[in-house]
Amino acid sequence: MKNSLKTLKTIICALLSLTLMLSPAGCASAGNTSENKNGKIMILYTSDVHCGIDSRFGYVGLKSIRDTLESEGYTTILVDNGDAIQGEPVGTLTKGRAVIDLMNALEYDVAIPGNHEFDYGMESFLELTKSASFPYVSCNFNKNGELVFKPYVIKEAAGKKIAFVGVTTPCTLTNSTPGYFQDGNGNFIYGFMQDTTGEAVYKAVQSAVDSARAEGAEYVYVLGHCGLEDECRPWTYADIIGNTTGIDVFLDGHSHDIEQITMKNKEGKAVVRSACGAKFVAIGYSRILEDGTIETGIQKWTDGVLDGVFYHEEPVITELVNNIKTSLDSKLAEVVATSSVSLTIYDPNEKAPSGDPVRMVRRAETNLGDLCADALRAAGKADVAVMNGGGIRKDINPGDVTYGDIINVFPFGNLLCVMEVTGQQILDALEWSVRSLPEENGGFLQVSGMTFEIDADLPDSPCISDEYGLFVGIVAGKRRIKNVRISGLPIDPQKKYTLAGINYTLLEHGDGYTVFDGAALLQDSVRLDNQLLIDYITETLNGVIGAGYEDPYGSGRIVFTPSAP
Repeated sequence: MKNSLKTLKTIICALLSLTLMLSPAGCASAGNTSENKNGKIMILYTSDVHCGIDSRFGYVGLKSIRDTLESEGYTTILVDNGDAIQGEPVGTLTKGRAVIDLMNALEYDVAIPGNHEFDYGMESFLELTKSASFPYVSCNFNKNGELVFKPYVIKEAAGKKIAFVGVTTPCTLTNSTPGYFQDGNGNFIYGFMQDTTGEAVYKAVQSAVDSARAEGAEYVYVLGHCGLEDECRPWTYADIIGNTTGIDVFLDGHSHDIEQITMKNKEGKAVVRSACGAKFVAIGYSRILEDGTIETGIQKWTDGVLDGVFYHEEPVITELVNNIKTSLDSKLAEVVATSSVSLTIYDPNEKAPSGDPVRMVRRAETNLGDLCADALRAAGKADVAVMNGGGIRKDINPGDVTYGDIINVFPFGNLLCVMEVTGQQILDALEWSVRSLPEENGGFLQVSGMTFEIDADLPDSPCISDEYGLFVGIVAGKRRIKNVRISGLPIDPQKKYTLAGINYTLLEHGDGYTVFDGAALLQDSVRLDNQLLIDYITETLNGVIGAGYEDPYGSGRIVFTPSAP
């Protein structure tokens, strides 16, 4: 499969390049040709597109909206808040190149890196930025203390100077692959100014804002990939706004929410924070009127604006998207198995207060989590296996199971590893896994070959992390994890067990897992994750997913129990 994916990637990139060369006018926005400007500026922003190139609005809809605004006299600026190039097969098979080509065609003006921009490796991402026709900015992404990109850019529009400051959450160090930020000796050479107080990030943002103002910027927008999740404190949008001054609007991503919030900055002045969700569920905007008034919000997909008001023929963008889809479709549609059950990452009953489904795979057992962990254990012929919930990305529906379905479950292209670890290391890993409960955590482990209980009443995790978000140790005393059994027997902390997992977790400190450091490596990055999942389904399960995976809540490997009275 690896060779066929490489060939498919080459074909897609060639088609994209050919389309761009044959388009005489490229994809120039109406902003370059409209003569009757109304003095208004419209900043359009996207966040967490995650390769959803034709999801909801899609890039065709985005281009139509931009052109419509330009035809009405607006001067438009288009920006992206990160996590654009990863999340679906088009990203996996081209390592993000197809999405960058589309963003070039749409004439994005500026972008920032999200945590998933690094998922194909540091070298790959930095090469992609060279092929981008727009600049990436970040005031805190650095190599050995030196910024990798400019901290901000200033755009002139309708006679006004507007600065865009970039900032990316330091959680990226563990939300992506830590090894990508390290040298060959395991030392971090890339970072995000991740001191545990948050002061380094606040200082970096403030310095960029002040410099932009000194350079003549009348407005300062922060493009943030920071979010609002508790696990990202002290680097959430609220932490940054509350500890800085001079920001007019904070356009935010990372947590996939659509919250529109006004809060006070360090001086008590109001700052708007706007988020537009993921995969084009909304397109964000910030309108600067002639009198300097700013109006910020989102255009939701559900608002019913798709009846031709914004859409018009977009031949270049449409052709690019169609070329990508055509190249992918034949391979991804190939049926490799069938399923008689629905395999899920979501809780089938519980909903978040917003009405959105809850990603159960990040805080409890699911049947799809069981399947993925079982596939790893079978491929590695190991005693036990673990799989981080954040690495399991999409449901498998009943019926035919295709290559596309499998790649959507495992889109990152991680590799199987097997280690010899102690029972104590497994115990510590499980404790680290549940540290964020009841909140979601991408590091929550789905397991195979073992069972355990979680003390649901213990309010605080005993785990300790360092400034990089990596596991350091566990405070002596009561733990949340109890009654761990391997092959039905109580775990022995001193005994050696073989453990299968992916390189992200076992070798590269993904989600902060340092607990396996020093363990003997028996198999080093030997098989692609989606290929071994296909092999497990087709060979071990004889091509049919069903028996043992019927219950969406799994087979009872992870049980929540109350504390003893």
